[in-house]
Amino acid sequence: MKNGKKPDPNVIYPVKGYGKEIYVKPTITNPNIIVGDFTYIADSEFESHVTHHYEWNGDKLIIGKFCQIAAGVEFVMNGANHQMNSVSTYPFYTLEGWDMKPPSPADLPFKGDTVIGNDVWIGQNAVILPGVRIGDGAIIGANSVVGSDVEPYAIVVGNPAKILRKRFDDELIELMLQFRWWDKSIDEINALIPILTCSDLEMVRKELKARL
Repeated sequence: MKNGKKPDPNVIYPVKGYGKEIYVKPTITNPNIIVGDFTYIADSEFESHVTHHYEWNGDKLIIGKFCQIAAGVEFVMNGANHQMNSVSTYPFYTLEGWDMKPPSPADLPFKGDTVIGNDVWIGQNAVILPGVRIGDGAIIGANSVVGSDVEPYAIVVGNPAKILRKRFDDELIELMLQFRWWDKSIDEINALIPILTCSDLEMVRKELKARL
């Protein structure tokens, strides 16, 4: 335990005296935003980073545990989508004075829930578009625009975001997905830190195999 304190996922400010980094989960007020323990953002609040998230759409933003979200990241939800199967995309129905009823849900490009895995690092000013699913351990480069699913432990960059490379070989990725360190107790994770932060990947591979 650092400074005699045990990590607490229910505190808002995990760095003493610093208000520009918060654990997200204890700040959430919207029931359609679900965030796991110890996920943080480099800001003093989170929900303004989730845009076009309208109650009538019913879509959810689901983020796993231990994610690291940089400043300026935006999660664009399905309410940003306009009707695209007509000759005009203009949303007359949302604006006063125009004689248009809301289009049926089938006429809007609803992409479903946005789901972010565990231990995902999202770089500064990245944009996550509606319905995207990002796998565990992925890294999203700064200023990337993510419009399609990202595999676990992949690094993606650019606009539109494309895979740069996998972080590890397929065997080590599979071991990490089986091990699921983020679901272990705080005491177990504390004991695992020397493995989780080790740059000798062959040693990590052996340790994971021994523990599975």
